[in-house]
Amino acid sequence: MMHHHIPSEVPVRYLPRDRTMNMVCGAFFFVGLMAFVIRLTQAPQQAWISYVSNWLFFTSLAMGMVMFAVATWIVKAKWNWSLRRVSQSGAAFLPIAFVLLLPMLTLGDGYFPWIEMMASDPIVQKKAAYLNIPFLITRNLVGALMLFGVGVYFVYLALRPDMGLTGGTEEDDEGRAAWRARLTQGWMGQEAEEVSSYRRMTTMAPAVVLMYAFFMTIFAYDWAMSLEPHWFSTMFGPWFFMAAFLSGVMCTGLWGLYLRGKHKDIKNHIGIQQRHDVGKLSFAFTVFYGYLFFSQYIVIWYGKLPWEQAWIIHRSNEYWGNFSLLALVLIFFIPFIGLIGRMPKIKPRVYAVFAVSSVFGLWLERYLLIAPSLYHEGDPVFSIWQPLIGLMFLGLYLGAVRWFLSTFPVIQVWQPMVDPESLEAELPHAELPA
Repeated sequence: MMHHHIPSEVPVRYLPRDRTMNMVCGAFFFVGLMAFVIRLTQAPQQAWISYVSNWLFFTSLAMGMVMFAVATWIVKAKWNWSLRRVSQSGAAFLPIAFVLLLPMLTLGDGYFPWIEMMASDPIVQKKAAYLNIPFLITRNLVGALMLFGVGVYFVYLALRPDMGLTGGTEEDDEGRAAWRARLTQGWMGQEAEEVSSYRRMTTMAPAVVLMYAFFMTIFAYDWAMSLEPHWFSTMFGPWFFMAAFLSGVMCTGLWGLYLRGKHKDIKNHIGIQQRHDVGKLSFAFTVFYGYLFFSQYIVIWYGKLPWEQAWIIHRSNEYWGNFSLLALVLIFFIPFIGLIGRMPKIKPRVYAVFAVSSVFGLWLERYLLIAPSLYHEGDPVFSIWQPLIGLMFLGLYLGAVRWFLSTFPVIQVWQPMVDPESLEAELPHAELPA
């Protein structure tokens, strides 16, 4: 097993605050919002297709990053000690994602074709127990609250012990001090807090994984698969949430490369070892994405049943075929070929090219999950409105992650390098929660 060197004292470093970047994020949001409003007056259905597909993508991105942090915690990974906080930063977007979900719950038959089909289609009528608006609103609200809530709480547990180690540094400011005061209410002492966070994170992490798989599958079924209610696939949910996980791995790598250029200490700690391991996981989950895609496709193709093939046919016809092929090339073929060797994984600019290819392909894929199902003759296949509306989500995502990394230490200061049971034995008088 490779030895992972973790410093005995981790430096307290933050992403420098940048007013220019804040203005850029704000400009992205404003342009995207105006584009959505304008498109809403011109073609409401097309506006909502762009809105929902971008919501699915950026929510997948943020939740995928958090799940990467959860997964590496479950397996007690040490290689990513300097990247844990980077993965956790995706949690900053989750409350925003919940707010952005609310307008989607007002959509009716302008988005969901099964509403009109319910009165006359016997196949859809058999699915009425699931396909009805009250239940859809309930499961999405409850699912988003629970999934985003546990994601944010997991990150809170990871942040809290750091708050006792970060006061009085040169980079401290009023905003960071205010958040430190909020997160240290009921403080039990540094060692007791570390034991408490370790225990709770270890206990809840497997449950977070199950909730992630369950609720992300619901999002995929409701906002994508149900748009063609005669068609279904049991692989659709895993394909969706594992693509989200892949985007989380890729974005952790990209944010790590970005941070390397912002501070010398950060650059030294996100070194070859971390970049190589992120690269290997990026390659591995690219292969797994291809496996899930093929597992779903081969059964549909081999069965030669028209109602099973309809969804694939809609995405491989003269209108959408080239876009579907492009998405597959960007997500699978380019990263697969590019990341086979060791050098592309450790060369920052080279890795960035393949990671950006994958992330952009996944953005296109989220659009292709929705748009072909709602396409009518004469509708635009792809227009400038899709990326313009995406700027609203991009501005919020970049702003949220940058705020998180500039408010809390970029590198997790406390490191669970000792067995918490042995640590507890040294603290006989500490009151530790079960």
